[in-house]
Amino acid sequence: MTSKTREAYGQIGIWSGALHRSRADDAGKAAIAEAVAELDELGYGTLWIGGSPSADDAAAVVAATRTITVATGILSIWDHTAAEVAARIATLDASARDRFVLGLGVSHGPMVPQYAKPYSAMVAYLDALDSATPPVGAGHRVLAALGPKMLRLAADRTLGAHPYLVTAEHTAEAREALGPDALLAPELSVVLDTDLDRARSTARGMLARYLGLPNYTDNLLRLGFTESDFEGGGSTRLLDSLFALGDAEKVKDRTRQYLDAGADHVALQVITAEEGSAGLPRAEWRALAEAFGDEL
Repeated sequence: MTSKTREAYGQIGIWSGALHRSRADDAGKAAIAEAVAELDELGYGTLWIGGSPSADDAAAVVAATRTITVATGILSIWDHTAAEVAARIATLDASARDRFVLGLGVSHGPMVPQYAKPYSAMVAYLDALDSATPPVGAGHRVLAALGPKMLRLAADRTLGAHPYLVTAEHTAEAREALGPDALLAPELSVVLDTDLDRARSTARGMLARYLGLPNYTDNLLRLGFTESDFEGGGSTRLLDSLFALGDAEKVKDRTRQYLDAGADHVALQVITAEEGSAGLPRAEWRALAEAFGDEL
């Protein structure tokens, strides 16, 4: 596999947890294939498959696209062994493998019965990827890193970091921890709704489930938020720091804050009132592509 470069990700990508072909019926599989092919044509730099995908899910998205970089965002190291993942990646043809990036994470204690020593487990997983035949090398993997220790590991052993549910301030701190050369590709959740009260309500519907996961809340506490910010699905201050709310121009402005803070790439996750993060918001993806234009 040819090592990916930071530039290959583009500045703007799409993050979606609805691209799991393995969980879809025939109609769902067809809808996913059509949606990712359109995202490719719209010019986005990278497509992030969210919600703990498998290597099979990623392979299906790669097969349905032509040029876009495809990344798992993220594959849980507890759900799939390194040997299994490396073997599946090895079945892709050469051009497909060169467009694929393995995003890895340690998930969360409340979701994983065997969760223990996550940092050591990640180191062992990376070692296993290095020794696989063929290996999945550092230039084709990123880590879902939040804290300083995991960010340093991302810089040392992978192309960089893909932090989820973070502020622009965290992005600045992550850039400092990673150094100037590592990829930094945070996720940014988006609600395209000019009614801010309604947009915040939609955002709370998505955020509430993450506020029960210590890895996220501990990170937010490090950033200066308090326990009171986690009540009721999230305070206005928390929502306005974590989300891009409003029209496409507001999304562009918020995205620019992350890029100015040191991000190389921002992965936009569109949240809708009707489907939350579970649907394929193709109209919103088109609207954002039009708004960003040549910046994609």
